[in-house]
Amino acid sequence: MRIGILTGGGDCPGLNAVIRAVVRRSTECGDEVVGFRDGWRGVLEDDAVLLDLAAVRGLLPRGGTVLGTSRTNPYALEGGPDRVRATLARRGIDALVPVGGEDTLGVAARLADGGLRVVGVPKTIDNDLDATDYTFGFDTAVGVAMEAIDRLHTTGDSHHRTLVVEVMGRHAGWIALHAGMAGGANVVLIPERPFDVDAVVAHCLHRFESGYSPIVVVSEGARPADGDLVTSTGQTDAFGHVRLGGVGAALAAVLEERTGREARAVVLGHVQRGGTPSAFDRVLATRFGLAAVEAVRAGQSGVMVALRGTDVVPVPIAEATARLKLVPVERYAEAEVFFG
Repeated sequence: MRIGILTGGGDCPGLNAVIRAVVRRSTECGDEVVGFRDGWRGVLEDDAVLLDLAAVRGLLPRGGTVLGTSRTNPYALEGGPDRVRATLARRGIDALVPVGGEDTLGVAARLADGGLRVVGVPKTIDNDLDATDYTFGFDTAVGVAMEAIDRLHTTGDSHHRTLVVEVMGRHAGWIALHAGMAGGANVVLIPERPFDVDAVVAHCLHRFESGYSPIVVVSEGARPADGDLVTSTGQTDAFGHVRLGGVGAALAAVLEERTGREARAVVLGHVQRGGTPSAFDRVLATRFGLAAVEAVRAGQSGVMVALRGTDVVPVPIAEATARLKLVPVERYAEAEVFFG
């Protein structure tokens, strides 16, 4: 068999571990793997490379993706899906393994409905893909944010100032929730729960009264109950998503004015995406890659490998992309115990 693989959307730690696992398992079975560069762009433009064992040696601890990535959407281009099919036919690809989040896998689901053999692998630091308990990249991103929060506690206390840490996550607050709880933040603000500015101010003042400085963790998609999302540019990508950012700085300005204490915003941004993957993400990404090859060899299509408990199982891609996995009320209530 000839298996194609691509990595689409935002990069994250663990992508190379998936590529390595797919190549190792496929080679063991006597199959070939073709890697398409820069996500769906590589398939559209027939930009690919044959991946053998030598090509994937040393990839396990390496962040990013050796194949490159992009936010290209074949369905946003005239004749895009037909160009994808033509490339796969010309290359003799029997099955395609797209590694990505809701957008990349959304394209995969539509192609599978059109008859292409597709097995998806879930990837996003946001952990917002439904039908899987965790996505790889999330654990590493949380670890990076937690370490930053640990460091900010000491500098905040030294200067008696509020520090507002803006993290990624788009419309899901998983990174903010986990990093905030692990880092001992005094307030955690997530998109699923519009926040009351007065309550945030009160928590910060209470923290100052206790002799320490407050740390506020805010997801880039969080918004006040009486306001809109804060966007950095208002621009949208190929899938129609608005580029978020700026809520941290806006909130810090309000807190400085309302508390009478200096406030600073720290935007972690793409540092959460880069660097060496954690042990958890290396193992999960490897297991996903192995399971994807097994699903291909079993003749499955239109499925995504998913973590359910401790098992990796195939689930319909449509089930994973039908809606975002958001932070439930009871999980946020756990974090609220430690506010102030």
